[in-house]
Amino acid sequence: MPESKPTVSATHILEFEGSNFLRQRLILSLLTARPIRVQNIRAKAENPGLQDFEANLLKLIDTITNGTKIEVNRTGTKLFFVPGMLHGGTFTHECNTVRGMGYYLELLLSVGPFSKQPLHVTLSGVTNCHLDPSPDQLQYSVLPLLKRYYISEGLQLKVLSRGMHPGGGGQVLFTCPVKRSLKAMQWKQPGKVKRIRGVAHASRVSPATAVRIIEAAKKNLQQFISDVYIYADHRKAPHCGNSPGFGLTLVAETTEEVYYTAELNSNVVGPGIKEEPSVPESLGNDTTHLLFSQIYNGGCVDDLCQPFAILYMTLCPKDVCKLLIGGHLTPYSIELLRHIKTFMGIQFKFDPVQSEEGFGAPERHILTCVGSGFTNLNKITL
Repeated sequence: MPESKPTVSATHILEFEGSNFLRQRLILSLLTARPIRVQNIRAKAENPGLQDFEANLLKLIDTITNGTKIEVNRTGTKLFFVPGMLHGGTFTHECNTVRGMGYYLELLLSVGPFSKQPLHVTLSGVTNCHLDPSPDQLQYSVLPLLKRYYISEGLQLKVLSRGMHPGGGGQVLFTCPVKRSLKAMQWKQPGKVKRIRGVAHASRVSPATAVRIIEAAKKNLQQFISDVYIYADHRKAPHCGNSPGFGLTLVAETTEEVYYTAELNSNVVGPGIKEEPSVPESLGNDTTHLLFSQIYNGGCVDDLCQPFAILYMTLCPKDVCKLLIGGHLTPYSIELLRHIKTFMGIQFKFDPVQSEEGFGAPERHILTCVGSGFTNLNKITL
């Protein structure tokens, strides 16, 4: 469905149409305290209105905030959202199994540092699926970025039990401290890859599956670098979830503490499902090729981390922030830049940078902006 241009009414309510990028709008609404109205949500679809996983996300927002007002019409095609105060605290949440936990963790990673109290959240549901990044990939990619912004002590993302799509049954613990403000960053040196780490997971399948994935991946990786270590995470009951499956998450670390990640999970098998069963060796090979692509693109963040880095840049003090981006911006990051301009009035400058001959993508870009001077007014002052 094509997106229409947002308009601001006399009461400063931002208006949007369509269901695309709903998470971005809710995150920016919470951070800027600006109410939004979204209309024509899948109005012409066979199943119109908000889906169950989106309603579940709104329930999570209601849990971590105080005073949030959420109004949805009977058909679910209109949403009126007035953000409340980010309260945080300790709680558990049952995620919808249509989407992975990465769908919900994106919101918590974006708004968690700016709550009143530190977050201590236990999520239940699907840990690994094709649609969303797993907690492992977020831990390798996004958490190091947060640590660069002085958010390190007490920051944790731990897989307690693994649950594959579609049955779920996984459990993840996420803890995040609160900060008054972030630090302005100028990050332009990606460095060179010095080591590769990873985790091959398997649930409700033979333990040899993870070993086969590791052998196939190491065969490709060790042609370029010797410091490679991938550990096997084979889960047994009661920590293996309700569905069988396996997957691989890889991370390449550079000399400048830049992390490139790649991940693949096995196809879902079962009655009525037409997908071909995944072969462990093929999955290992394909994941290494994705990692090589990320390294080739270069930059100081990978594709998964791009929107988080852009968001944190806008929340920095009123100082110049710079970030080296690889060969391209993802469509999700491009839409985030548009939403940031709508909510905060901040625009980014793109400066092309020629790469060294024979090293990665031929052209990269430096993103430059001036931070909004965002301050966490919810944080308790002692």
